[in-house]
Amino acid sequence: MTRFTCAALVLPFLLAGCATAPPANPNDICAIFREKSDWYKAAKATEEKWGVPIQVPLSIIYQESSFKQDAKAPRKYLLWVIPWGRVTSAYGYPQAKDEVWGDYQRKGDNYWASRSNFADATDFIGWYMDQTWRVNGVTKQDAYRQYLNYHEGWGGYRRQTYAAKPWLQGVAGKVQSRSNLYGRQYAGCKEELNRGFWSRFWHWL
Repeated sequence: MTRFTCAALVLPFLLAGCATAPPANPNDICAIFREKSDWYKAAKATEEKWGVPIQVPLSIIYQESSFKQDAKAPRKYLLWVIPWGRVTSAYGYPQAKDEVWGDYQRKGDNYWASRSNFADATDFIGWYMDQTWRVNGVTKQDAYRQYLNYHEGWGGYRRQTYAAKPWLQGVAGKVQSRSNLYGRQYAGCKEELNRGFWSRFWHWL
């Protein structure tokens, strides 16, 4: 067996090992950030850049992908049997579709961003929430209406397309409830997380 063949066989396993696993306790924002300090750094950067509460983007990511970095939309099937592409192009942590992700890359000045990168995903949601506030006047603390915009688009929200989708209103309610939960939890561990962050910062220096 040649060296090239060995490398070709080993490489997929090495790449698979690089995948980021979802947090062990996704129902506790403090546990999430204790486990994944780089996620906390990314979430803080999004909060400071876009003025969004940390808990809202996290709640949207939980709803969209359950924190799975390579999450994909369900498959379509031809004749109910043959796999035939995906229902949508939604992908990654934020389950963003190709077209809106392309808009973010261009307008958000982050052309090399990846939907499977947590920092890019939180920045994207921060950008989208900021646009929702500018376009439709929805406050950045309103996880319920922010999620309706996220799901239906800014035009769909203005046309109230969600009114004919009780299931979507229910999902938006879940996002709001999780945001409230995460917000209460974060208030109790924010100082601890910040001490940990700055301790690591000075250690790096």
